[in-house]
Amino acid sequence: MTTHTSTQTMKPATAAKKLGVYLEATPAEFREGVVSRAELNALQADPPQWLRELRRNGPHPRPVVAAKLGVSISGLARGGVTEPLTTEQIEALKAELPEWLVRERAVQAEVRKEALRLKETKEKREQAA
Repeated sequence: MTTHTSTQTMKPATAAKKLGVYLEATPAEFREGVVSRAELNALQADPPQWLRELRRNGPHPRPVVAAKLGVSISGLARGGVTEPLTTEQIEALKAELPEWLVRERAVQAEVRKEALRLKETKEKREQAA
């Protein structure tokens, strides 16, 4: 009896998300095909020049922009940032430090603080049980 293994593939949008890059900025051959798990692993292990360039300079997708600014994706939307940003634009926002960014960073810090408090409370309950 032989086992038949099928190649696991994903849509380019899924692969771009896993790679942390903005799909529309990727090369056409990447956007128009499917990506196998092996190809994704190869891209992660030894990124080609286009992938290194996108990761370095952008444009970056919203999750990456949010992480680089230290805010949530919702915070970006509340701040009016709805488009992908380049690294240069992100650095300019950090330097400018608009009021919305200061406010959203404070909100994000409170969220993290509360998540840590809840985690510690849960751990204490588990130890007591």
